[in-house]
Amino acid sequence: MARTESKMLPLGTQAPNFCLPDTVSGKTVCLEDVKTDKGLVVMFICNHCPYVLHVNDELVRLSKEYLQKGIGFVAISSNDVENYPDDAPDKMKEVAERLGYPFPYLYDESQEVARAYDAACTPDFYLFDGNLKLVYRGRLDASRPQSDVPVTGKDLRQALDALLEGRAIPEPQYPSMGCNIKWKNQ
Repeated sequence: MARTESKMLPLGTQAPNFCLPDTVSGKTVCLEDVKTDKGLVVMFICNHCPYVLHVNDELVRLSKEYLQKGIGFVAISSNDVENYPDDAPDKMKEVAERLGYPFPYLYDESQEVARAYDAACTPDFYLFDGNLKLVYRGRLDASRPQSDVPVTGKDLRQALDALLEGRAIPEPQYPSMGCNIKWKNQ
């Protein structure tokens, strides 16, 4: 598991469209289904990455808090499940139910959505405004596994608050860091 940073998709990028299966409900969920007029957080996560495991509880807290404020949330796993069976859709459903994910947890089998977002690692976060223009990308906060820095969601929370209040998103924006997305052999 190579430690990898976000590629930092250019700000202002229009959210790439997607329609993917939700591993919990079994329904197909599209970008239109999760966006709101206030904003949308798209997260690339997976089940087995220690960086995601480190922040999972905060992802649930933060998303519950901001869902109530009108922000949409969606998580996507794009990992190669043939070589990483812990990230298979049935296991994704188990994790989502056990942790109480309040957002859809979608499976990107073709990995086309991860490529469209230029996602590089898990976790990788993207915040789009109500017009689906990218206003923030990067890390949740400065905490990492085995660090003494508490998991607070500070960076993403600051961006969400600024978006909701109509203020400029704080700079600088730091890349997320985590396990590389497990690409299929090509």
